[in-house]
Parts: sequence; structure tokens; C-alpha cells
Amino acid sequence: MNSTIKEQILAVRDTGATNMLDTNTVQRVAFDMEFYELVNFIEDDRKAYARFIMTGKTEKE
Repeated sequence: MNSTIKEQILAVRDTGATNMLDTNTVQRVAFDMEFYELVNFIEDDRKAYARFIMTGKTEKE
């Protein structure tokens, strides 16, 4: 996970539009916000996304 994706996750979270564990809706909100990197990241690595949401840690931490 790079810094762009992390910032996009936090931006989606800050909207309050969805439960961040509802990945389908997170992807829809991210797409509407033109955060295509996040949409693809969730599709490619849901485990890393969930780890960050649950613990705040990336795979490097």
C-alpha cells in the first residue's frame, strides 16, 4: 500500500458515507471521488485493505 492509497482510504472514511468494511460501497464511493487506485487496490488485495482498516497498519509496519 502506497501513500496515495492510504490518503484515499482516509478521504473516503472522512466522508462518513459508508461503513469502511463494506468494500463494495467503499469502492463505489472511491470511484465517484475518482480514486481509481483505491478501487483497484481493494479488488487486488482485500486482505491488506482490511488489515489497514482494522489495525491502521500496512504490510510494511
